[in-house]
Amino acid sequence: MKRLALLMMLAASPATAEGFSDAEAGVLRFLDKLTGQTGDMELVRGQSASNGRLTIQLDECRYPTDDPASDAQAHLTVMDSTRPDPVFSGWMMASSPALSALDHPRYDVWVLRCVVPGYEPPDVTDTTDDGETE
Repeated sequence: MKRLALLMMLAASPATAEGFSDAEAGVLRFLDKLTGQTGDMELVRGQSASNGRLTIQLDECRYPTDDPASDAQAHLTVMDSTRPDPVFSGWMMASSPALSALDHPRYDVWVLRCVVPGYEPPDVTDTTDDGETE
């Protein structure tokens, strides 16, 4: 009986949690709070792109192996041209952007998804308040 209980505890341990796979690229979204400008950028691992004063580098992007559409996680390094040190360096999760967010007075950056070969995210159709599609 004790062996069965121990076996059940081990089966439910974090060691058997869902695995993650590394992606070669990721998709990020940025917002300039001053101008209202938004945009998406696709970066390959190790690549950086500039927007305004920010330079954003994608260090890694991971996604759940069994479900590429769910929670992407990306390690980002974000530099502000007016500061010598990174304004952000760490992991961001697509499902919880506020958990580890860029704390900047002008800009927001968050992770949308990892780019997974063979997987196409579903198209999102905008709807108006009365339910009509645009």
